[in-house]
Amino acid sequence: MANELLAAYLVVGSDELRAKRVVARLKRRLEPGFEAFNLDERVATSEMEPQELLGSLNTLPFGAGFRLVLISGAEHLPKEVSEAIITYLADPNPSCVLCLVAEKLPKTARLYKAVAKVGDKSIIECAPAKRWDLPKSIAHMAQERGMRIEGRAAEELVSRVGESTTMLDRQIGTLSELCRAAGVITLQDVERYVTRTAEVKPWDFLDAVSARDARRSLELYQLMQNPSEIALVAMLVGRLRELVCTQSLSQRGQARDVAPALGKQAWQIKNHARWAARFGRGELSRALAACARADKALKTGADPKIEFTRLVLAVCGAA
Repeated sequence: MANELLAAYLVVGSDELRAKRVVARLKRRLEPGFEAFNLDERVATSEMEPQELLGSLNTLPFGAGFRLVLISGAEHLPKEVSEAIITYLADPNPSCVLCLVAEKLPKTARLYKAVAKVGDKSIIECAPAKRWDLPKSIAHMAQERGMRIEGRAAEELVSRVGESTTMLDRQIGTLSELCRAAGVITLQDVERYVTRTAEVKPWDFLDAVSARDARRSLELYQLMQNPSEIALVAMLVGRLRELVCTQSLSQRGQARDVAPALGKQAWQIKNHARWAARFGRGELSRALAACARADKALKTGADPKIEFTRLVLAVCGAA
């Protein structure tokens, strides 16, 4: 086995794409021509037998390379199998690499601790990217395929597909082929070729209203499944108040104080200054007054769709 490989790895986290790439890199290290003999792939089940697994772990590889035993869903290993692995790792087969893949496994678990003792790099974290970081990941996916994707297109792709990196990568692959001649994936391309499968999130709607994009705001509102207009008004009031604070501090030259004043991290309000600048003098106050009127109307029997649509148009300056 190559000296730089450890006896065991734990690939843990819900980012499926990152985990698949780690496993793929290990597979590529297998000696060419002997992959079928030196790779044992398993899925953890209640029927897994500890002695049979230990037999595989202790089997010598064909050729001069190493043997790879891969177990997916390691968080579901039966206790007797998990304990057998822990015992095995105290004196592992030097010609074998064990790779455990788990979506979740507590750091306090005995199996986690046993793998961690194998080496400093034996735990490979595959935590999912934060939603606000996904456009950067998508740009990298496109770059890997020799393509470029517009920032708004990447954001729209997340909105339509969701946060699964596997699904996003698959869509980028398809879009790259469709847009190969242009060399760039645009917002129009995403809107044309990608069907929405993810449920609209309230913050996507709030962002569109904050940007005063009436068309986009109403499109997202129509796509919501059984929305509570009263709850949406309450959330919109919260966002508008944040923009009032942002606008006020920015006008006084205290933009750096916005995040602490709102009790948020800088990344959480990265677009607030730009959004607040879209509202002229007194417009945010009038928008809040419109929210108060809409809230009262909704609670006294007004048609929710008509009343809320009227409110969105008013806040976006399209009424």
